[in-house]
Amino acid sequence: MKKILFSVLILMIAGISAAQYKTLSVWQTGNLSQNAWVDSVFNSLNKEERIAQLMVIRAHSNLGPDQVAQVTDLIQKYNVGALCFFQGGPLRQVSLTNFYQSIAKTPLMVTIDAEWGLGMRLDSVNKFPYQLTLGALNDSSLIYELGKAVGEQCKRIGVQVNYAPVVDINNNPNNPVIGYRSFGEDKNKVTRFGLAYMKGMQDAGIMACAKHFPGHGDVDVDSHLDLPVINKSIAQLDSLELKPFKALFKAGVGSVMIAHLYIPAIDSTANMATSLSKNNITNLLRKDLGYNGLTFTDALEMKGVAKYWPGGEAAVQALIAGNDMLCLPESVPDAIAAITKAIDDKRLSWDDIDAKVKKVLNAKYRLGLNKWTAIDTTNLLRDLNAKTDEIRYRVARQTITVIKNKITKYNSSPKIAVVNIGASSPGFFAKALQERRNAEVFTFSYRDSTNESEAILKKLRSGNYDEVVVGVSGYNLRPANNYGITNPTIEFFNQLQQFNTKNFVFGNVLAIKNFVTAPHLIACYQDDDITQYTAADLYSGAITAKGTLPVSLGQFKYGYSAFVPRQSSGSNKFYQVDSIVSDAIDKGAFPGCVVLAAKDGKLVYQKAYGHYQFHPASSLMKSQSLFDLASVTKISATTISIMKLYDEGKVKLNKTLGDYLASARGTDKAKLKISDILLHQAGLIPDVLFYNYVRDSVSHLPNPSIISTEKPGFNIRVAEDLYLRNDWIDTAFQLVLSSPLRQPGKYVYSDLDFILLGKVVEAVTKMPLDQYVQKTFYVPMAMRTTGFKPRERFSLDQIVPTEFDKLFRWQLLWGDVHDYSASLFGGVAGHAGLFSDAEDLFKLYQMLLDGGIFNGKRYLKSRTIKLFTAYHSNISRRGYGFDKPEKDNAARKQPYPAASVSEEAFGHTGWTGTCVWVDPKYNIVYIFLSNRVQSQINNEKLLDMSVRGKIQETIYSVIKSSSNQLMQTDKNQSR
Repeated sequence: MKKILFSVLILMIAGISAAQYKTLSVWQTGNLSQNAWVDSVFNSLNKEERIAQLMVIRAHSNLGPDQVAQVTDLIQKYNVGALCFFQGGPLRQVSLTNFYQSIAKTPLMVTIDAEWGLGMRLDSVNKFPYQLTLGALNDSSLIYELGKAVGEQCKRIGVQVNYAPVVDINNNPNNPVIGYRSFGEDKNKVTRFGLAYMKGMQDAGIMACAKHFPGHGDVDVDSHLDLPVINKSIAQLDSLELKPFKALFKAGVGSVMIAHLYIPAIDSTANMATSLSKNNITNLLRKDLGYNGLTFTDALEMKGVAKYWPGGEAAVQALIAGNDMLCLPESVPDAIAAITKAIDDKRLSWDDIDAKVKKVLNAKYRLGLNKWTAIDTTNLLRDLNAKTDEIRYRVARQTITVIKNKITKYNSSPKIAVVNIGASSPGFFAKALQERRNAEVFTFSYRDSTNESEAILKKLRSGNYDEVVVGVSGYNLRPANNYGITNPTIEFFNQLQQFNTKNFVFGNVLAIKNFVTAPHLIACYQDDDITQYTAADLYSGAITAKGTLPVSLGQFKYGYSAFVPRQSSGSNKFYQVDSIVSDAIDKGAFPGCVVLAAKDGKLVYQKAYGHYQFHPASSLMKSQSLFDLASVTKISATTISIMKLYDEGKVKLNKTLGDYLASARGTDKAKLKISDILLHQAGLIPDVLFYNYVRDSVSHLPNPSIISTEKPGFNIRVAEDLYLRNDWIDTAFQLVLSSPLRQPGKYVYSDLDFILLGKVVEAVTKMPLDQYVQKTFYVPMAMRTTGFKPRERFSLDQIVPTEFDKLFRWQLLWGDVHDYSASLFGGVAGHAGLFSDAEDLFKLYQMLLDGGIFNGKRYLKSRTIKLFTAYHSNISRRGYGFDKPEKDNAARKQPYPAASVSEEAFGHTGWTGTCVWVDPKYNIVYIFLSNRVQSQINNEKLLDMSVRGKIQETIYSVIKSSSNQLMQTDKNQSR
């Protein structure tokens, strides 16, 4: 045993790799069918082990060697069926999971109680919002995403079952144990949101668990301490508490957890908890409701049952009742002994036990435990936190609720005082207003007395402040002792209202009953950095409050919100754009964007929205922010360069690649026509997967012989502290030249087309592409921001970050080109690499719209622009280099790029979430810049929601309407 413990400690410290663990598994069984695997494992178990397979034991990764020894002993001596992990750390838990699985005779079902994600239990992992916070949402789609993200967390750390969601209805505000863990008091919302959470988690491959059956919401006793009583009829339960359970059962939830409750209408046996009641499990759950999935008891160590059924008898009663798995029995050996005796006494049968064991083994097979492999710890923490901030940010944007709204006179630059109640130092809300609005901050903690409050009031009276803002935070989640909110605090809060304060309350919304006398009151459901910074966004008018109350608070009933949408003023005819963008950010299409529209050479709309990242403490988006344009580079650098060379007679469209590019001669690319390359129909494949050539095939980390730190021979930057070997750009280009060639004449959108065209520009001009476009277009047109490699010219706070690269760079890309192929060409390529802000990009496209002239200087011939921007293909919608509207746009269900564009329009879209469109018929330039890949590279929401097209259509509608009104005014004046 000492040797085992020593090994475990070494493993925990070292974080041993998955590859090293693979030889430790003693129950690998190949590719047996489910029935064969179950029979094989079942037949390997003795009678004591069969009983133990029905037990879930407690495991921690923060309690040291003694707890590890205890778990190890129970696994090795009894072959218990499952673990339930509690507090600890992710790396330590993975190491222990790998170890415990490696010593288990039968694969362990690993469970966890992680209602708001692994952050509920593990340090270093950010928490998702509480369910009561989610109850303030009005759309279940984000609940599904959260459920899926929680499932992905569990899967990454080796957990198969998460005891979530809570589908108890919070119909008792004094409930000491449910409260903020429930979606709210409305049975329909609890049902919808419970279904969404469950489906998301199970779609990620994790078994969900509806809890706590038959409904733990209407109690005022904590079942951890005693047995709560619910005096309701079966009809009352059926109309309320049972509704979400029935819906989840019908939808296929994998398991259900049975509560420790005393409900006489179900079972009047004295002190008979519902978790131990045959009437509840076998009759109500199984027979009446038809649920055949796994049942877990709530923890049998809880006083709600342990107080009345000691010494293993609770486990016996739970099995007699019809449960499958026994969570946290007080003593495994006592429970096994008591169950064995109950079988001998004919209170249970071996047939009962065997049926349950096979049911558990079938579940283990479906959860993939027949092919368990050790968990790799590489990038574990980053993976676990990959989606938490984005979801927290989106939840905060959509849940903050205005409860009382006293309209005050608007002051564009008020002198602000912030009173921070609850902590002895300023919170994130106060800090945000300090940073953004130069607010003066005062603090009052729950330990402070009237002396401190009087001193603050005196300063506020003499400070001549235009506005006083109050932020209340730091109180307890549970209702005991009024959430820890003291009487002096409430008295001080009420005294502050003499200043017509704007009050923001952060935390469990049920505590807001203490503050409802305030004339202006806003509920912010989480007490964390993201919620507090988002509240600062709300205060400044950057967002609007969208949440509704998930519970009733006295006169303020469920579903209430005092927010009245702002009416659009006559000067803001583009208000619908605000709505489209806000909805897109709420749904995670991108964290921020810039929209620009111009008519007749004049900017008619330019606005920045959101933040650089899915975190409100990140930089606010600015109109001058620089974006990675991705494929908009194709037209904004390469195509205009080809156009200029065509103007000068240096490039002809009917010539071939070999005519201009010596390196192409002797290859199958030599005879490709320039016109076909511009149209994406030269037969080139879409791309070369360059990253496969520069990374290790197993770890996916950069191959140090190709990408390393900056040193002699490695001077081409690909990301922070990563530099490409100087000669590898030539290798990359040879990979392009040697790539497979398909039959010409078929339209295949390809980056290789424009990599080659960029090389043509360089060969003809004898200049690097980036230098040529700077000299020819950007510098003379005063396009200050447009260019490649922006880090060489701008600070990071001016550049919008893109995605965390998981292909080979393994870092957030910020000022380095997102496109992996362009990065391996040194950040300068014909298909990607250009950065710009919206206004500079507008200059370039206004020049094209004006026939090649900008500020009185000609850059391109008008006929060249007309030639390149016209349709030139019978098999695609493409012009030369430029994208065009679909030729049958009017007949399409989803017109591209928008219904109102003319056939004369031309432009392009970019992978990072960008686009530019020019419409000569209406003299409109439309630019949309975002970083939609900020959450993940394959974030399709921008496309699925048709954000760019909807905004473009709105802009056309407003401009056409304004033009019609102006024409009507001119007609009236001429009469």
